[in-house]
Amino acid sequence: MCGITGIVAFNEIGKKFIAKVPDSIASIKKRGPDNEGLFSHNNVGLGHVRLSIIDVSDAASQPFTDASGRYTIVYNGEIYNFKELKKSLTDKGITFRSQSDTEVILQLYITEGSSFLNKLNGFFAFAIYDKQVESLFIVRDRYGIKPLLIYQDEDKLIFSSEMKGLLAYGIEKTIDTTSLSQYLHLNYIPSPWSIFRGVTKQEPGTFRIIKHNKVVVERYYQILFEPQNYSGLSYEQACNKLSGLLDDAVQRRLIADVPLGAFLSGGIDSSVIVALASKYVKDLKTFSIGYKDEPLFDETKYAELVAKKYKTDHHVFLLSNNDLLENLFATLDYIDEPFADSSALAVNILSKQTKQSVTVALSGDGADELFAGYNKHAAEYKARHLGAAGKLINCGSPLWKVLPKSRNSSISNKIRQFDRFAKGIKMNTSNRYWRWCGFTDEDEVDSLLKYNYEEFQNRKIEILKKFTKKGDINEVLLSDVNLVLQSDMLTKVDMMSMAHSLEIRVPFLDYTVVDFAFSLKPDFKIDNHFRKKILRDSFANLLPTELLNRPKHGFEVPLQKWFRNELFSMIAEDLLSDKFVEEQNIFNPTAIKELKKQWLSNNPGESISRIWGLIVFQYWWKKIII
Repeated sequence: MCGITGIVAFNEIGKKFIAKVPDSIASIKKRGPDNEGLFSHNNVGLGHVRLSIIDVSDAASQPFTDASGRYTIVYNGEIYNFKELKKSLTDKGITFRSQSDTEVILQLYITEGSSFLNKLNGFFAFAIYDKQVESLFIVRDRYGIKPLLIYQDEDKLIFSSEMKGLLAYGIEKTIDTTSLSQYLHLNYIPSPWSIFRGVTKQEPGTFRIIKHNKVVVERYYQILFEPQNYSGLSYEQACNKLSGLLDDAVQRRLIADVPLGAFLSGGIDSSVIVALASKYVKDLKTFSIGYKDEPLFDETKYAELVAKKYKTDHHVFLLSNNDLLENLFATLDYIDEPFADSSALAVNILSKQTKQSVTVALSGDGADELFAGYNKHAAEYKARHLGAAGKLINCGSPLWKVLPKSRNSSISNKIRQFDRFAKGIKMNTSNRYWRWCGFTDEDEVDSLLKYNYEEFQNRKIEILKKFTKKGDINEVLLSDVNLVLQSDMLTKVDMMSMAHSLEIRVPFLDYTVVDFAFSLKPDFKIDNHFRKKILRDSFANLLPTELLNRPKHGFEVPLQKWFRNELFSMIAEDLLSDKFVEEQNIFNPTAIKELKKQWLSNNPGESISRIWGLIVFQYWWKKIII
């Protein structure tokens, strides 16, 4: 796990920016504290910071150049099947001078060109420079597990693992107002867009070639989703196959020359990963977070059941709300693009504590998106199979509209959910999905901003293009993989883990598991009683009964308490003060005032999440723009 950066200059003006590569390297140092390196040739500069995981010797340091001196690579990621791939190359007479997966990737490119990419099992972002023809080959993994940002103008193309790596080159910082509109709706910015004009995220499963000042982008992978060709396996056969595929995926992710452990939340996903990993790692180190002040969300007792069953070396970090609050500014300071998923606070602390014991941790990310694990998936199922309960909720729509709604108590949160459901079932599938992904209605987004956001609709159409009139719930899940998983969940985990130089590996996103998941009929995944049905049934014999028979709990950061107490002055007198909002000239001051009134009322609704999104943006604005 590392950080990469680089530049291709298109002219003499662009060449001046090659001198900024060391600054970019320094800005992403937390991604790779063990080593750093620099390469330059004519109109190309490459930089690398290294977190040593496989072959920790200097022989594997980067930028890595082949023996001929022609090809040089900078690489971030892990290839789990690199030993098999290496053997196929040595059988052809190719020799190696390191034990790294980096050199395997480079030799595969030298011998096979871009055709080798679908042989790679892992997560990665890398760039390979061919000195002879002066071309640069830039690749991102299948699902966007590893970040890769691109800035391009008439003078140059720059890439980096993080936005701060691009900013170090002194790029223009012009806000993309359409991205800001999307952010206000979702609380994150969906890929491939970014907060700045001219900066995009390279799409997963693609590569680009820069040669003779021309840039060509091609796709090498996409999820094969063909409802007309769903697997003919029986449910029992599908369970058996999923068990084998995930077991293999976990085994592959246990290779490391440094200490390795696993996150263990107490949910099904991470518990399955720990159960499988414990077959191959004795005294596996596992890590959980508990919440002293929020017993409803504390799942440590379930995590401890799994830890005890598999005799793991278990570590529990019990947090108070004050611990979360104290971590707030450390989290906001590392974020280099507006990102308002408040659970990043907990992931940041978990990563910090975990790093004290291991350098690599397995996680259960991806299972919810593949196998229908979210509340919105259950709601979508009910919307498509509207039974008596759903009809009753719909009939209560006038009541839900006027009753107090918030996330601050179980009753008011249930009313909030009923209201969202009643509104959602009146929409078509794609619009319902978009609304349930967000925290703010489109007309409210429009009212918050001072400009027209017509392009917002064009991007929305692009995001929702996979939906068809007769599509099933797998369309929702595919959209979640492309939108929520990539731009929210994976972004959060990469950002917060890299803040502490910790590598996170995600077995559920082994491409064999993903491809298999989308070959399954929806009723294998969700019905009126269970979400992640096939996952539960495939691994029920490995998990404690108490864990299987409990409701799913997400974690809600106590934002409303903070807003009315510890953070009140920061919000009211600084970040959302009338004076600052008016001087900034981005937001509609009247709409901001109305939002603040709602936040302080007895019926805050979704205003807490909207206020959080706004203050994250304002904090970022003061840090990056001013």
